[in-house]
Amino acid sequence: MNQIGEVEPAEAIVSAPFFLRGEVLFGSEIIQKSRDLGVTFATPKIPLDKAVAPRTEVPPLLNVPLAEIIDFLVETGQRLSASDNTYMQECVERMCTTHVLPRAVVENSVRHAAGYLDNRVLTAEVEQSFPDPRALDTWVPKQDFMGRKSFVRAFAPRLIHVMPGNSPGVAVKSIAQGAMVKAVNLFKMPSADPFTMVAILRTMADIDPNHPIVRSMSAVYWRGGDDAVERVLYRPQYFDKIVAWGGGDAINNVIKYLGPGFQLVSFDPKTSVSMVGEEALADYDTMDRVADLCSADVMTLNQEACVASRYQFVEGPQEQVDRFCERLHFHIARRAEASGDVRPLEMDMREQVESMLLMDDEYGVWGRADGKGLVIRSEEPVDFHPINKTANVVRVDSLDDAVRWINVATQTVGFYPFDRMADYRDRLAAGGAQRIVHLGEAGPSTIGNPHDAMYPLHRFVHWMAHEDGTVSTLGLP
Repeated sequence: MNQIGEVEPAEAIVSAPFFLRGEVLFGSEIIQKSRDLGVTFATPKIPLDKAVAPRTEVPPLLNVPLAEIIDFLVETGQRLSASDNTYMQECVERMCTTHVLPRAVVENSVRHAAGYLDNRVLTAEVEQSFPDPRALDTWVPKQDFMGRKSFVRAFAPRLIHVMPGNSPGVAVKSIAQGAMVKAVNLFKMPSADPFTMVAILRTMADIDPNHPIVRSMSAVYWRGGDDAVERVLYRPQYFDKIVAWGGGDAINNVIKYLGPGFQLVSFDPKTSVSMVGEEALADYDTMDRVADLCSADVMTLNQEACVASRYQFVEGPQEQVDRFCERLHFHIARRAEASGDVRPLEMDMREQVESMLLMDDEYGVWGRADGKGLVIRSEEPVDFHPINKTANVVRVDSLDDAVRWINVATQTVGFYPFDRMADYRDRLAAGGAQRIVHLGEAGPSTIGNPHDAMYPLHRFVHWMAHEDGTVSTLGLP
C-alpha cells in the first residue's frame, strides 16, 4: 500500500492507471490499443460514480485564492522537473511504447512542459484573459450608467477535457488552466499518451493529497466514441462544457452530444503555413538562412504539432524557388536525423509521392518517402496532409496569391521578410488565420496571447451575474 490508498498491480505490465480526485486506481481489466502505433496497454474499468462530482457539491477550489492556486502549481512544476520524480520517469518509459515520437523528443517535451508552471507565466495568462481577475476569487461589484448595481463572478465550471496525444505540454497546461478557473475537471486521456496526465496529478498528490486542486482533478481513458461511457458522462447534469482537442473525427464525435446547457470549447484541427517573400532568394547566404528558419517551423515537435508548417508559399521564379527547396530539404533532413525519428511515410502518402516523381514537369521532389525529410514543390497545395517531416513548397508569383489559400483552419503563418508582416495581417485575419509570427518562431508564443482565436480561460468559466438594485429615476418598483 502506497500513499492515498494506492494498490500496486499484481504484475508489471504496460499499464495506464487512472486518477480520481486524489485516488490512484490501478487495474488491467481492459486491454486498449493506441491509435497511431496499434500498441496495446491495460487500464482499469472506469468507476463512473467516482468520475462525476454531483452538482450539489460546491467546487473544492471555489474559495481558494488564486494566488494560493498559482503557488501550488509552481511547486508542482518544480517537483515535475526533479531528478527523483519516479512518476515522470515511468511516464516517459511507458509513453515511448505508445507514441510516434522518438524517445529524445518525448523526453525533451516532458522536460520543457514544466516550464509553463511559472508564476509569471500563469499570472500573465490570467491577467490577459480577464479584465478584472478578481472575478475568479469573489463577486465583483459593478454599476451601470443608469445606476443599476450588480455583482459578477467567473464561477468555477465543470469541464470534460478531451485531450490530444501529440504533446505532453498540453497536459501540463490543461491542468494548470483547469485549476486557475477553479474547475471540477475530468480529463479523457489520449491513446498515444495515457500516462502524462496521471503522472502530473500523482506528483501533486505527493505534495498534498488533500489539496483542493487534487480533489478537483480526475483522469481516465476510454476509446473515443464508446457510447457506453460517453452517453453517461456527456450530460449537462454533470458538466458544463467539453474542452475538445484533436482531429476532425474526435470533434465530430463530441458535437453529437451537445445541447442546451452543454457547450463546446473546441481546439479544432488546424494547419499552419509559411509565407516567404522573394527577398529570401536574394543570395545564397540569405536563402540558406531563411530555409533554415523555415525548417524549424516544419519540424516543430517533428511536425506533429498544429503550429508545425505544412505548406510553404514561396514568392519567385521556379528556378530560384527550386534552389530554396534544395536548401529547405537539407535543413529538414538535418533536423530529422538529429531527432532520431526514423518512421517511414504512411503507405497512402508514399504512393502519392512516388506518383509525383513520375511527373517531372508538374512537381519537384527533394528527398524520398522514407521519413528522413521530404520537400515537394508544386503550383498548388497538394491534396494530402503533409506530415512526418514533409514540406510542400507552393511557388507563387506574389504572396498576394497565397492569401487565397488561407482559411479558418489556418492557425499559424510564419512570415518572411518580417517588415512585410503588417501589410498582410489584416488579409490573413479576414481569411480566417489566427496568428502571424516571424518565420522560425512558430513554436514559442507570447505569454497570455489568444489561442485558436480565443482566450481559453475566459471561455472556460461559468459567468454568473447577481443583479442587485433598481433604477429609481425611471420610477420602477
